[in-house]
Amino acid sequence: MSVERDTVQIPDDLAFASFRQQCESTQGWQQKYSKLGVGVWVQDTSEGKAVHRMKCRIEIKDVPADLVYDVLHDNEYRCKWDKQVIKTFDIARLTVNADIGYYSWKCPSPLKDRDVITLRSWLITDNDYMIINYSVKHPDFPPQKDLVRAVSILTGYLIHSTGSGSCDLVYMAEADPRGSLPKWVINKASQYLAPKVLKRIHKVSLKYPEWKRKNRPHLKPWLYPEQNNLPTMNLDVLSIQHAESLENIDESALSEENASDEEGIKG
Repeated sequence: MSVERDTVQIPDDLAFASFRQQCESTQGWQQKYSKLGVGVWVQDTSEGKAVHRMKCRIEIKDVPADLVYDVLHDNEYRCKWDKQVIKTFDIARLTVNADIGYYSWKCPSPLKDRDVITLRSWLITDNDYMIINYSVKHPDFPPQKDLVRAVSILTGYLIHSTGSGSCDLVYMAEADPRGSLPKWVINKASQYLAPKVLKRIHKVSLKYPEWKRKNRPHLKPWLYPEQNNLPTMNLDVLSIQHAESLENIDESALSEENASDEEGIKG
């Protein structure tokens, strides 16, 4: 991102343009999965490497981009369909297109569960819908003993409209999960879990219009800022969450034999 990493800033147009470019680029990415309109790419996944970069793309031929965008924003709906979520909520509003939020999720057994505090921002252009986030420290939400505090360096979604009723969805994550993860975890995330997550987003997007009609159909604060009743917050309350300041959990010796099929990918 085009920000000083020690300074909490709202992503600007250049940050979103950079994110879009990374989502669309093939240089430096190694494809790990390609099947039925779904592709997964990774960068260096050396065992023990702290930062992992992955992106997953799915072609959606029967759902428009704006509807997928609503699904990804709607926390109330996420709690209905996201099997891995432990707790998720918005904390405060920063601007009309940026907020602070909390998300904790179940990781594949035998890994410990994770959580994250992020500054999230969103932007709509002519054919693209983007949601990006990065980790921050909030004085009222320190790391918890029973969860590993992960770090999002740059994570988000690019939804590119390909027609009136179709789109391409890209999920990209550059993150430090704070754990010396075994190679099998990284391989499983890229080759199995990531495609499964995007396929589920496609499936639940098809069901969203009917659900939304019965659940506050006109409430979409991500589109209508006047509906946002979150408390406002100044940026100077926040600071960048550096991975080095967090406990690193060594999970490298965990065996795949007892691993579950839980998805464990932050949405």
